[in-house]
Amino acid sequence: MIRVCDTDKSSLYLVYERWDIMVQKVKDAIYKKEGKLDYEESTFFNVIKGILSSRWSKGSTPLHSLAHSLNPRFYTAEWLNEVPGRVAPNADNEISTQRLQCFRRLFQSPDERFKINTEFAIFSQKSEGIFLNIDCMHDMALMDAKNWWATYGSQVPMLQGLAYKLLGQPSSSSCSERNWSTYKFIHSCTGNMLTPKRAQDLVYIRNNLRLIYRRSEEYTKG
Repeated sequence: MIRVCDTDKSSLYLVYERWDIMVQKVKDAIYKKEGKLDYEESTFFNVIKGILSSRWSKGSTPLHSLAHSLNPRFYTAEWLNEVPGRVAPNADNEISTQRLQCFRRLFQSPDERFKINTEFAIFSQKSEGIFLNIDCMHDMALMDAKNWWATYGSQVPMLQGLAYKLLGQPSSSSCSERNWSTYKFIHSCTGNMLTPKRAQDLVYIRNNLRLIYRRSEEYTKG
């Protein structure tokens, strides 16, 4: 999970699903080690699950649920049939509650919320217009989520704009934190008279020198 999230690639919309998969894999490994069947109870797994749930509560945000709700692949029969009992995002109570929480925060006007809720209903149920197109339904399982919205999302423009933002967003600030760490070395107690423009230029130069060095023979063999 850390490897998936600690990157500057678009991954916010994958976190909720990956977390569920990770917990299930942990359970499978423990039950296999203990020789238990799936319906039996494991004290050790209950402890581990409690730790994982606590960690999820600290690090999760309603945006994970909203981004999860906007991934078209999660409404396809192929995805739903991968795991017994799996349901689409619009049928999951936790995800739906957090999605509505995000809508209330993002859209202050009741008229805007009515419109975005209506658009989400059309998208999630594939009940009108272009969403009934056979190519549209076929591509939900195969096409990159952001590209799918660019191709088929024009009927729900508010939801399409929101999907662009969330499906292209990383789930971690680590790429920015590396930049801030470099900035800290340059704009220090002894260099606090630097103007913001000069400090920004020095960070830019330092980062690019580091990238150039990584392509050298010394970096790979030394």
